[in-house]
Amino acid sequence: MNRGDLEHYSDIELLRAHVAGQRHAFTVLVRRHHDRMAAVAYRTMNDPQDVPDALQEAWAKAHEMATQFRADSAVSSWLHRIVINACLDRMRRSRVRAVKLVSELDERLPDPGDHARSVDLSITINNALRLLPEDQRRAILLVDVEGYTIAETAELLGVATGTIKSRCARGRLRLSVMLAGLRTSV
Repeated sequence: MNRGDLEHYSDIELLRAHVAGQRHAFTVLVRRHHDRMAAVAYRTMNDPQDVPDALQEAWAKAHEMATQFRADSAVSSWLHRIVINACLDRMRRSRVRAVKLVSELDERLPDPGDHARSVDLSITINNALRLLPEDQRRAILLVDVEGYTIAETAELLGVATGTIKSRCARGRLRLSVMLAGLRTSV
């Protein structure tokens, strides 16, 4: 069977074909989901330079764990969880501290005269998100940016739905305080 034939397979069929030994099935699955999983990793990681390594670790883990997929969720949700966990593991290993993060953000802030207002706004909001505690940032990114429901987010992160609700509420409150100056300047 060639790769072209596999393009018509569903995600679950690709995963099953991979487990059964079809050598191109996992490649098709990676190609199908790489862009979205990369976007998730970029939003999750503190350092964008770590994203390629985190993604490589995530894809390797998914390759290894394919036999353990229980089909109780979508393959994309399963991959999403693996990517988030790989990012979190990488961040834990590198022991990124809040002080270092703030200093890096200060270096990245653009000169307002060099960029359009919308780009500045986007960067400011992104930087504010990065200043949130990790658990609040992940919850907000999954719910408000990625569009996952509270229940899906709770499942992805392995916590109770009430925990996700409170993390989102606390994170949104912190963001509103950090971004309060934007209301008057916009």
